[in-house]
Amino acid sequence: MAEDSAARLYEERGATLRDKRWRGAGGEIDLIAQTPEGVIFIEVKQSQTFERAAESLGPRQIARLCNAAAEYLGTLPLGQLTPMRFDLALVNGQGEVRVIENAITA
Repeated sequence: MAEDSAARLYEERGATLRDKRWRGAGGEIDLIAQTPEGVIFIEVKQSQTFERAAESLGPRQIARLCNAAAEYLGTLPLGQLTPMRFDLALVNGQGEVRVIENAITA
């Protein structure tokens, strides 16, 4: 699965996976990871090429992701003050993963 490949890459980079396919009232977040710098909300997109995978993320989906992230942050001790970022993990047809850090600015 694309999420598993992306999760492994983040763990190899030293992140701890907090949640997979977290679902709140605002929507679903594919992966949520933790690093010493903060929380990473990760949207995973898979297609034959990295470019096509990136193109599949639309404005409505970004809005749902941001709403879900705000809800998730509300469960953490620092709430909305929690350091965080949104990454896009692209998976191509060969199963390779390319990460775009800070791909979405909220």
